Amino acid sequence: MGKVSRRKTERLLNLVVCLLATRRYLTAEQIRQAVPGYPGPGEAFKRMFERDKEELRELGVPLEVGSDTDGGGGEEIGYRIPPQDYELPDVHLTPDEAAVLGLAARVWQRASMAEAASGALLKLRAAGVDTGPGAGAPNDPAVGIEPRVDTTDPAFPALWEAVRDGRPVTFEYQGVGRTAAARRHLEPWGVVSRRGRWYVVGHDRDRADTRVFRLSRIIGDVAPDGPAGSVAVPPGTDVRRLAFDWGDPVAEPRPATVRLRRGAAQGPRRWATGVRDAGDGWDEAVLTFRDADRFAPYLARFADDVVVLDPPDLREAVIWQLKAVLAGGDQ
Repeated sequence: MGKVSRRKTERLLNLVVCLLATRRYLTAEQIRQAVPGYPGPGEAFKRMFERDKEELRELGVPLEVGSDTDGGGGEEIGYRIPPQDYELPDVHLTPDEAAVLGLAARVWQRASMAEAASGALLKLRAAGVDTGPGAGAPNDPAVGIEPRVDTTDPAFPALWEAVRDGRPVTFEYQGVGRTAAARRHLEPWGVVSRRGRWYVVGHDRDRADTRVFRLSRIIGDVAPDGPAGSVAVPPGTDVRRLAFDWGDPVAEPRPATVRLRRGAAQGPRRWATGVRDAGDGWDEAVLTFRDADRFAPYLARFADDVVVLDPPDLREAVIWQLKAVLAGGDQ
């Protein structure tokens, strides 16, 4: 991609981010100040902005024009993108498409364009434009701009290659409520993401039936268990639907007792309860969670500033995450 094309793409992306994030109409001048890549005020900006608006419309972006009394300069014309009109319909992907989308998201997650997009929101906030909940909140638009399709499960690359090549695999799997892992032999049909978790769907040779396995519960390496091209997906199989119908049981909220280093781990502290002085520079607190596999990576981000005391499954999951980081298996 040439420099001109890249600059234009980043500018259009930032423009969409701005117009999606605002709850009111933004004037052309507010957009010029917030969106990187536009020149100073004058005819050059007007021409570029007109071309960008036309290009967004050609791409099917629902650009709404209007004004309000609370923002956008009163009667002055402004612009915004209604989020409800911009949302995608339910998307159904083939196994190959889902796998490729996952890999593409891994690349985009680290792309400079994602970082550039968040800068537009910061400029809007600095100018006093309401863009939704505060930065860092769970539903903060800034959080949703950068794709977070997490494919850091160590088993993902091998399973994706197995699906691509039509090759059977074998692995150790520790199911829910199991005290030890068991060897499984699978003819993989697809790898699917659901609610931030990754699953592999296929024919379980040990059970002689269709099964869904969560990647985070696979222990160790995924090894080939047959020749390439020997796995055939049954006609009419909807891998995504199988994964969604199978799902995980909705867990009830559970308390976790943790130690928080004083002056650190501000994220967990914001929603901790029962915080008390535990001595030696530590506080003890209670955090509520539902799923140890999903909660552990979050706690592991705080490294040695958070220590899980209870329950044991959460403590073990956090230790596993930290070991993976040391081994270079996590980001």
